[in-house]
Amino acid sequence: MPTTNPRQISIADFTYSLPEEKIAQYPLENRDQSKLLLYKNGRISDAQFKELPSLLPPQSLLVFNDTKVVQARLRFQKPTGGVIELFCLEPLDPVREVQQAMQQTYSVIWKCLVGNNKRWREGRLEMPLGPYPSDGSLWAERLAPAEEGFAIHFTWSPGNKTFAEILELAGMLPLPPYMNRDAQESDQERYQTVYASEAGAVAAPTAGLHFTPSVLQQLSAQGHQQGFVTLHVGAGTFKPVKSDLMEYHYMHGEQLSVSRAFLEQLLHHGAKPVIAVGTTSMRTLESLYWLGTGLSLGLLPQEGEELTVPQWFPYDVRTTLSVQEAIEALLQYLDTQRLTHLQATTRILIAPGYQFKICNGLVTNFHQPQSTLLLLVSALIGPTWQKVYKHALANNYRFLSYGDSSLLLP
Repeated sequence: MPTTNPRQISIADFTYSLPEEKIAQYPLENRDQSKLLLYKNGRISDAQFKELPSLLPPQSLLVFNDTKVVQARLRFQKPTGGVIELFCLEPLDPVREVQQAMQQTYSVIWKCLVGNNKRWREGRLEMPLGPYPSDGSLWAERLAPAEEGFAIHFTWSPGNKTFAEILELAGMLPLPPYMNRDAQESDQERYQTVYASEAGAVAAPTAGLHFTPSVLQQLSAQGHQQGFVTLHVGAGTFKPVKSDLMEYHYMHGEQLSVSRAFLEQLLHHGAKPVIAVGTTSMRTLESLYWLGTGLSLGLLPQEGEELTVPQWFPYDVRTTLSVQEAIEALLQYLDTQRLTHLQATTRILIAPGYQFKICNGLVTNFHQPQSTLLLLVSALIGPTWQKVYKHALANNYRFLSYGDSSLLLP
């Protein structure tokens, strides 16, 4: 059995054989017709996703991530015929907050992965935004290397368009690397949740892809509440763990945004069950506790610097602070700063040994072997994750982003 000291976890203990044919390359015709594996009190059973509302604990609060995937992949054709592909990861200048960066006009600097980088020796790349010169152009200039990529200066004409509009015109949807295909027209709709609203993710919060207006309506009809947070999923979600021990794995940072209204909803929900829809919602919810704790104990910066949950913070800080006290600390912080939304970055690693503070359950797809997402599942349900995945493989569940779903209730 893996150790419960997360720093000493060997990622080799969290692997399984995933045949290529089990990886869903396309979504089902109807979102809510996917399979749903129910793990409850140690028992496994099979259902359909549309049955989810009746399988949840009474009076649950389901928390959704309303981030929207942007067309973050840009292909520039060089005059010599070569193609340089830029994958926009996160904004660097003039603002680092994703939603603000999306509203910039004229010019932005983003950190990007660069495909065929060696063929781009110098100069600006240009991409026309339409068939006519009057439609304008997008230019890219490579600046200094940045962590795992390059700082790229984008400028465009006409300059009154926002960067979000430019990506919509010029970019392509960035499907996960294991799909090995370009996005098709159908992906424009199906690789977004029906409630996506805050542009900024480069990967979908895939647990939410199964929800339909009908399922959302049934949740309300059966007495469950719905809450929304925003965590902009970064490309780091696909980053393999290359270190033997987790102590040497560096967790990627992701930006989260949570409204005052949601914090109050969470506070008033009290001890009733909180179910995260997807690992990103779970990371956001658990990060809220540690942000509140850090502020309450004076361990996080409160002015000028960005609030951040470091990777090992939950394991290094000893506290008896209640969830209620942590949320109240966040509300007080918003009042002091005169803010309506809490903005922060989280690098939280949820792995075996983690003590959950807010979440009581999880709706999630099936994840890649040796991934931090599999560690998160194991943190929630323990070594039983192996039985869950064995059952899913034996019963023809579809895996990864466009695959089937599970409801995990430890």
